[in-house]
Amino acid sequence: MAIKSDTWIKRMARDHRMIQPFSPKQVRKGISYGLSSYGYDIRVADEFSIFTGINSQIIDPKAFDESAFTTVKAKSILIPPHSIALARTVEYFRIPRSILTICLGKSTYARCGIIVNVTPFEPEWEGFATMELSNTTPLPVRVYANEGIAQLLFLESDEVCEISYADKKGKYQAQKKITPAKV
Repeated sequence: MAIKSDTWIKRMARDHRMIQPFSPKQVRKGISYGLSSYGYDIRVADEFSIFTGINSQIIDPKAFDESAFTTVKAKSILIPPHSIALARTVEYFRIPRSILTICLGKSTYARCGIIVNVTPFEPEWEGFATMELSNTTPLPVRVYANEGIAQLLFLESDEVCEISYADKKGKYQAQKKITPAKV
């Protein structure tokens, strides 16, 4: 496996629509996003699902109750202390069969206590990514829409995988909105 460079990412975005919309350079308006040397900084969209606990239910990944969170469309949100929010990316992805992508949180948010779940984008996964944003602090933390939230690293294998995410008809394939846990 080899980490792919900005030149490769740019070519894949142009020729294979791997990332749409694609910013061919890093945009430093607010929290940065766009192409970097060996990755791509993705943005969080203006749609958020915030866990509230007002219905006092248990979160169960096998029987997810969407009343556990409040969904909002906003320029920014406050994630309550020791809570999480779900969000989706601005960008839509089409990951090639020989590529594994790893999503890591940006240091700007990490220094404020926001942890973005480390998430792989498997070979031939497609869609808007749903991200889990954890507030590890005892204080509310603000997250801004349409600004950078995480960085993707692209790892290319010297051979294609035997079974891709598309082949196994993955449950999060081609998601268009924030998608809670499914079994």
